[in-house]
Amino acid sequence: MLKFKFLLWVFSQLLKKAAKNNPACAEYIAGKDLVFQIQTESGSGRNFTVKDGKVKSSAGLTKEPTFTLSFKDAATGMAILTAKDKNAFMAGIQNKDLVISGNFAEVMWFQGLTKYLKPNKKK
Repeated sequence: MLKFKFLLWVFSQLLKKAAKNNPACAEYIAGKDLVFQIQTESGSGRNFTVKDGKVKSSAGLTKEPTFTLSFKDAATGMAILTAKDKNAFMAGIQNKDLVISGNFAEVMWFQGLTKYLKPNKKK
């Protein structure tokens, strides 16, 4: 569980850094106002707020997120979130190891946001 919580904290730091230092990411989140959370079925997780061109995050869950990514357990969440296989996310959904609830249009937007977390390739 501790590794999962740490992974979510690192994810929040990467999002904040991308929003602050990457002009393309800043443009992508500009005007967005939403709250999402990533959690386990047992209710352990972290919430993220995107508002006013900034990303904020805190431990714990929020009452009315725009969408939620809920993993079967912490080990499954770690495996899917750190998988090199691009299909791990879809496989998790199909296997019901990952349940998505809320606004699916915003989930698709979130998937676009994650591309800004990849390190820039050096030329």
